[in-house]
Amino acid sequence: MAAVCGQYQKVCLSETQLDFPGQPYSVSVLKVGYCVPQTDGSFRADGTITLIRGVMDILVDTGGPWNREFLLQSLKRRGLEPGDLQLVVGTHGHSDHIGNLNLFPSALTIVGYDISEGDIYRPNQLAEGQIYTVDDHVCVVPTPGHTGQDVSVQVEGTSVGTVLVAGDLFEGWSDDNSWKDLSMNSAVQEVSRQKALNTADVIIPGHGLPF
Repeated sequence: MAAVCGQYQKVCLSETQLDFPGQPYSVSVLKVGYCVPQTDGSFRADGTITLIRGVMDILVDTGGPWNREFLLQSLKRRGLEPGDLQLVVGTHGHSDHIGNLNLFPSALTIVGYDISEGDIYRPNQLAEGQIYTVDDHVCVVPTPGHTGQDVSVQVEGTSVGTVLVAGDLFEGWSDDNSWKDLSMNSAVQEVSRQKALNTADVIIPGHGLPF
């Protein structure tokens, strides 16, 4: 993404640009999400799955339950078992984003504005618009609009600067006004989108390639 005279020029990255190394955290897209309308009025959809590695190992969105074996194998290729993940974030509660949460019972779990560890739910201020700080480089940011309780994960210090794993705050890099059709509150989401564009150098959307 590049700023041009106060405006933002969104540039879609290629399928070979899914890894963003950095210190102390790197970000890798394990699976690029998609949303494809069908002729009968339905649509095929799956959410982007993103792995953040560093001081902690963090998974952002788990894909749908049909991704179970893909997710397990993707983690295994990187030397990880489900128990190695310390934090799992579901950007919102739709099935194509949190369909494999049960693979990570020992992880701290954030889904929307709920933060839990096992059956213990921790107080937080996400609903009041306050960020949840993981450490000096990673935080969870409330970005509502698509649903009433969306969050995004912001990672600072990568090779491309600040990366925002945004869930369905952005459907894709060229979603134009199509995102409004899927928005619970488009006015609120527009505010969240503008804040994201002002903050991030690279955005990983819920259903498409990074930009």
